[in-house]
Parts: sequence; structure tokens; C-alpha cells
Amino acid sequence: MPAPLILRLSKAACVAAIALFASLVVFGNVTDYGTNWAFVQHVLAMDTIFPDSTIRWRAVTDPALQQAAYVAIIAAEAMTALLCWIGVIRLLAARSAPAPAFAAAKGFAIAGLTLGFLLWQVGFMSIGGEWFAMWQSQQWNGIQSAFRVHITIIAVLVYVVLPEPG
Repeated sequence: MPAPLILRLSKAACVAAIALFASLVVFGNVTDYGTNWAFVQHVLAMDTIFPDSTIRWRAVTDPALQQAAYVAIIAAEAMTALLCWIGVIRLLAARSAPAPAFAAAKGFAIAGLTLGFLLWQVGFMSIGGEWFAMWQSQQWNGIQSAFRVHITIIAVLVYVVLPEPG
């Protein structure tokens, strides 16, 4: 198998890995709604951060707003998965095409990976971790897993956007 084809299949496989991950996250959030709902609820309510913290005014305690945030998270995860799956199909369809055609087929994969990066980095790390002080919680701290996910996604995104030889 020629090296450029292997490289293209490798990129498609890496996007498929992220698509699978995001799909499983959505599946888990939908089929076990309450578990991660509790996580979102506690992070937004800031009810487990340091007792003497002076930033509790940032808390969102309205259940309707908390539900809306959780639904938005699940929707972004689902859109990440969908865009990545479409990207995989397009990459595989263009695997033997000339370089410009393969590069043009990367659009959905790039969009899905970018959305996933933004969700885990901006949504979980910046907003959840910093604005809602998730890092202060012993119980509801998802910063390490969010970091692991967004670093993996950005690595795949960088790999996918690199041009192939020829």
C-alpha cells in the first residue's frame, strides 16, 4: 500500500476515533442522563467549591438554565460526532483522489474536531473549570478528563490539517 494512501487512511481513522468517542459520550449522557446531569448541576451551582470562596455570585441555580446548559452540551457533543462521522466518510471517499481533492474533503472533519476542541477546552476547561471554579471541587472536578480530551482532539486536528506529500 502506498505511503500517501496509508497516511490518508490514518487521518480518517484518527477522525473516526474522535467521532466514536463523541458518540459514546452522547450515548452515555442520553442513556444515563441523571449521572452527568448531577455533574453539570453541581458545577453550575458551585455548591461544592471552597466554602470561603468569594465568587459564588457566578453560580447558576435555576434548574431551567441548568437543564438548558446540559442540553446544549449534549447537542454540541452530538454535533461533534456527526461532523466527524461525515468527515470520515468524505475522507475515505477521497482517499485515492489527487491532493487538492483530498484536502477539500477535510472540511467536515476539521469542523467537527474544532467544535469538539472548543466544547472541551472552552466549555469544560474555561467556563466550567475557571468561571464556575470546578477546580475547587473535590467531588465534581472534571478538569483532568476535559484536558485529556481536548488535547487529544487538538492533536488529531493538527494531524488532519497537515498536507499530504504529493
